[in-house]
Amino acid sequence: MIQRGYRYKLGPTPEQEDLLAQFAGVCRLIYNIALEQRRDHWQRFRSRTGQNISYPSQARELTLLRDEFDWIAAVSQTCQQQTLRDLDRAYQNWFKGIAKYPTPRKKGRNDTFRYQGREVQTRKLNGKWSEVRLPKIGWVGYRDTRALRGKINNATISLDAKGWHISFAVAIEHEAPANIAPSVGVDRGVANTLALSTGERLCVPERLIKLEKRQRRAQKMLSRRKRGSRRYAKARKRVATLSALRSRIRKDWHHRASLDLSRRFGTVVLEDLKTRNMTASAKGSADEPGRMVRQKAGLNRSILNQGWHIFETLLEYKLEERGGYLCKVPAHYTSQTCAECGTVDRESRQSQASFSCKHCGHTDHADTNAAKVILRRNTASMDMEEGHWLSCEVSTRKSRKALENPPPSGGGRC
Repeated sequence: MIQRGYRYKLGPTPEQEDLLAQFAGVCRLIYNIALEQRRDHWQRFRSRTGQNISYPSQARELTLLRDEFDWIAAVSQTCQQQTLRDLDRAYQNWFKGIAKYPTPRKKGRNDTFRYQGREVQTRKLNGKWSEVRLPKIGWVGYRDTRALRGKINNATISLDAKGWHISFAVAIEHEAPANIAPSVGVDRGVANTLALSTGERLCVPERLIKLEKRQRRAQKMLSRRKRGSRRYAKARKRVATLSALRSRIRKDWHHRASLDLSRRFGTVVLEDLKTRNMTASAKGSADEPGRMVRQKAGLNRSILNQGWHIFETLLEYKLEERGGYLCKVPAHYTSQTCAECGTVDRESRQSQASFSCKHCGHTDHADTNAAKVILRRNTASMDMEEGHWLSCEVSTRKSRKALENPPPSGGGRC
């Protein structure tokens, strides 16, 4: 059994658009009221009842609220209950330390609501269009770009700069086959988004660079508009549209690239990169800024534009579906290590694209050489040659502990 998501563009009528906006607005209000209750009134509630505020207590109060206000009762109760579950899950993640404290939802940014799978129905209209039945809204058409399969667990309706969309979370019966395809190492970079140990180098579409320039000009124009005016709203919509277009192009490219790798290879080895740490702002404050702040900001934009993290996420589940698995190895000195003899020398990396080992004379494209080093680091022999601890192999099937090999005394060089 695997979990997958299917997202489609909705084509609602003007009346249905008003209903969708009403549902999203009421669910957003319910979320914010419940958040305020948990944040500001939990002590009073516990002193009066001896219990903490939780999803069951707020669900009971939701029933009373629906009896009192007709415009709240006009919205599906399931959507409102799912909103309370979202808040409860957000608090649980905060308690576990894996997420920040919940914040209020805002119009234009959090226009979404969700149904349970048993409440929605779908049917085919023609080769390009289908429609879905949403309780208290009716049958809404959507662009059927790919066949929906599996059992629907829930359906989420959301609004972005490109309009209303629906996402189906489905469970599919699936048994992964045995995968005996070869292994490959992948180096992620800025000049070349992906460099394979086979010698292939892939880059995100050049159109993203042009769209980024257009978006930055649109943002500059937005900063000159008066907040709250019609021209401000128009400029803001343009910025959001360009941002959404860049995101779609980037994600489509990563879907294609990860699907190709998962079909050709059984094991893919990546560097264990902490993208969030790598794209953090430069040290310092507004009064005492750090060094090379502008350069660091440009590097952060370049890294984020490549989409390293989303590629890793997509590749992991595509490999799992085909019986393969994803491994991560330490990222230190991969660009300075020779793939032939294992010598670590910063002088071997002559430029961004050129690598020439000072020890054995091996020459190769720098990114391809790094990809070969990454692939070899998935074996014990390479780590022993370089003098590093073995990495933890992260498998999509199950985790494996690092081998307890003693660190050699070579100091990291041959």
